[in-house]
Amino acid sequence: GFAAHISPFVEPPDIGGLLQRIGYNIVTLDLDEIHIDYPSMFELMFDLKGMGENNCSWNRRLTLKRETLLAAQAIYQNMYGNKDGSLPATYRILYFIGWKPDPSQKGPAKRGSANVSFKDIDKVLSTKK
Repeated sequence: GFAAHISPFVEPPDIGGLLQRIGYNIVTLDLDEIHIDYPSMFELMFDLKGMGENNCSWNRRLTLKRETLLAAQAIYQNMYGNKDGSLPATYRILYFIGWKPDPSQKGPAKRGSANVSFKDIDKVLSTKK
């Protein structure tokens, strides 16, 4: 049968929302994307396993048959493959940080306390040149 052999994908808003739901604030997220071309699905899966990104689900199958991997490679190559025969992969690296609330932590400024309006931002920026 067919089963997932990689971990589920997580989107940045999911992580930000999770951090906020468990009590963190001033959550900051950043994302890097790295593109790599692989000669075959075998090298791609080897790298995924080396990064610990193969499937971590408890109810997963422990083996992946060679025939299944070759069939997946043919489909992937047909749909996304490069002209030179390589298989493209994009890795998204997510960085995030959040802070637990503390009385010493600065809060937002009071509404209306700003010295400059956002509608005048172009004037402010042009005077700083």
